[in-house]
Amino acid sequence: MTMPAPWVEDRPGFFRITVAATNCYLVLAADGVTLVDAGLPASRKVLDALLKHLGLRVQDIDAVLLTHGHFDHVGVARSLHASGVPVRVHTADRRLARHPYRYRPAVARVPYLLTHPSGMPIIGRMAAAGALAVRGVDAEASVPPSGVMDVPGRPTVVHTPGHTDGHCAFFFRAHGILLSGDALVTLDPYTGVRGPQIVANAATKDAAQSLRSLDALESTGAAVVLPGHGDPWTTGVAAAVQRARIVGEH
Repeated sequence: MTMPAPWVEDRPGFFRITVAATNCYLVLAADGVTLVDAGLPASRKVLDALLKHLGLRVQDIDAVLLTHGHFDHVGVARSLHASGVPVRVHTADRRLARHPYRYRPAVARVPYLLTHPSGMPIIGRMAAAGALAVRGVDAEASVPPSGVMDVPGRPTVVHTPGHTDGHCAFFFRAHGILLSGDALVTLDPYTGVRGPQIVANAATKDAAQSLRSLDALESTGAAVVLPGHGDPWTTGVAAAVQRARIVGEH
């Protein structure tokens, strides 16, 4: 069986790195390079290969933007920071980025997984990719709750609390592309279910708030959604949000 490529250019200049069903995105803009999220520890090898393919080095990354501070999104942030790359996060998730396992989801994780066995293979792959050995990063608390960030690609910040307090999506308005992090995914690693949805209660702090935050995502009018888990959604954010609302909490 042919294995999927560990990275793919979803849209010109937007490269998706996928390791153990977890995505991060290297954005190659006219004014430089931005990495959105930092995946799992095993993502570093793929990132290095992609940079080499593009004729770039780690030091050419101008900024790492974290959508939030969970362990599967900060996996290589510490090593990039050690190489001089600025790592930035919303102030409400700065502590979580430092200590990416110190959070309490809405429901206990292990009992949830035992009742949702379809998620177990994905969780196993995440563990094999280093999910249990992530070291936190002392990120700059410099992602504002709104406005345009002065980093390559100039994304607009969309504060979307619920999954975590400081979760932010990033809308690249000139391209109509929304990097939604875990505010809206097309694969829930805790259930194995595909399609637009919020992440399960086993990894989300406040599901009701996550559902309310879908309004902010919808207001972007994005044509394409690139999520933290799952495949791209290419038929508009409004349709994705509508489906996510139908699924609701789980």
